[in-house]
Amino acid sequence: MTAPSPLHVAVAGDHPYSITIGPGQLSDGHALAQHVRGRHVLLVSDSDVAPLYLAGVRAALMQARPDLLVAEHVLPAGEASKTLAEFGRAIDALAALGATRDACIFALGGGVVGDLSGFAAACWMRGVDCVQLPTTLLAMVDSSVGGKTAVDIPAGKNLVGAFHPPRAVIADTHVLATLPVRELRAGLAEVVKYGALGDPDFFDWLQQHADGLSAGDATLLAEAIARSCRHKAAIVERDPLEKGERALLNLGHTFGHAIETEQGYSAPGRDALNHGEAVAVGMVLAARLSTAMGRAPAADEQRLSALLTSLNLPTAIPTGLQPAALLARMRLDKKNVAGRLRLVLWRGIGQADVVADVEEAAVLAVLAG
Repeated sequence: MTAPSPLHVAVAGDHPYSITIGPGQLSDGHALAQHVRGRHVLLVSDSDVAPLYLAGVRAALMQARPDLLVAEHVLPAGEASKTLAEFGRAIDALAALGATRDACIFALGGGVVGDLSGFAAACWMRGVDCVQLPTTLLAMVDSSVGGKTAVDIPAGKNLVGAFHPPRAVIADTHVLATLPVRELRAGLAEVVKYGALGDPDFFDWLQQHADGLSAGDATLLAEAIARSCRHKAAIVERDPLEKGERALLNLGHTFGHAIETEQGYSAPGRDALNHGEAVAVGMVLAARLSTAMGRAPAADEQRLSALLTSLNLPTAIPTGLQPAALLARMRLDKKNVAGRLRLVLWRGIGQADVVADVEEAAVLAVLAG
């Protein structure tokens, strides 16, 4: 059977690049190598992904470009590695390689690898190329696209970083077959976000195909990834530095980041949520707050909760997290202005807004359930 043709999404703007989505992309050496302008390549991955794909990517690159000088840098897997210390180790790896200004970093992994690699690329010699090779659904539809790079510090997620658009994004849908079910479903939370914030037709499509998406149907996932990337690309083109409309992409994230930070970026266990799960809960909380403020119908909040539940995603704050502590974390969100909460809320499915001066008492009441 002939493999399906890859899907392509073009991201325009001051730094245009392409997103390629399809099976077998990581083994296409010429497709990978065409984005390397010089000779120095640093392959960054993590301890979960590297054993599966790193050697194959390196071999594909070397077959296409035998002149390349390729080094590898592998992080411990997990959000706990997205730190300034690990960023420093990536910089050390670039220095040991002797990477010049035409070097290229390939970020092979999920959001942690992509964010840290992009930040290292932004900082090395004031900016070198980075090609994103996302290996999770969440990274394919969100963190690999748009050029937001960062690391975490104890005070909060993504507080230290830079805008640095990738040279290309190459999403190999074959890798989703090896993705743990929990990680696949976590990525679907970000897919739902695009329907919730701006596309009611896409939201309806997700409701119709929830069972197939949750089961990992390759054709449905490729379509969901492409549609999600088109939504994000269009918003990023209009607002590359998140001065306005791009903040809508944070629907659910202010609540979700507070949950993640209060958990201490621990390895997700029975009660601790990973990023996608936290965003799912955050979207429900944002919808509930919108309803409480009289901005949106309760029926849309219920539709959102039902869709997330059908995708086996959580919709409630984990036990043990205190509302006041979560609110304190939310005060550090980068969208806030002059110490006042500024949240992404909605007027119903497909109608998100950035709302300033949200009363803390209303937020606290929603956090308290």
